[in-house]
Amino acid sequence: MLAYKKATCPATECSRDADVAVVLRAHKEDRVWNEVIWDRVGVAPIEEKLTQHRLRWFGHVQRRSPEAPVHNGVLERVDNVKRGRCRPKLTWDESVKRDLKDWNISKEIALDRSAWRLAINVPEP
Repeated sequence: MLAYKKATCPATECSRDADVAVVLRAHKEDRVWNEVIWDRVGVAPIEEKLTQHRLRWFGHVQRRSPEAPVHNGVLERVDNVKRGRCRPKLTWDESVKRDLKDWNISKEIALDRSAWRLAINVPEP
């Protein structure tokens, strides 16, 4: 029924929550936690998927030639910029370094595309 509803219902009228409620036979009054719904539906946690996408882009950048324009904006930072008094914002490269450390992956694996994709894969439950 869900596939039929998706095919016949315009995107503005359908909502993801309503579709999940149809599949799980749950209502808002049931107070079901998001983690329980994701587990029942078989979806990986969003934090892991975001990390996977960030690391996938990092692998793409690493495999590009050093003359590629993407290296100028992503891997080279200007150090003489004053960042302010507050806590510094988390930059993309700092988050990638944290992700590599958390997942115990080295940068060198990124040069081998097939090994990299296996290392950063987040399986759906």
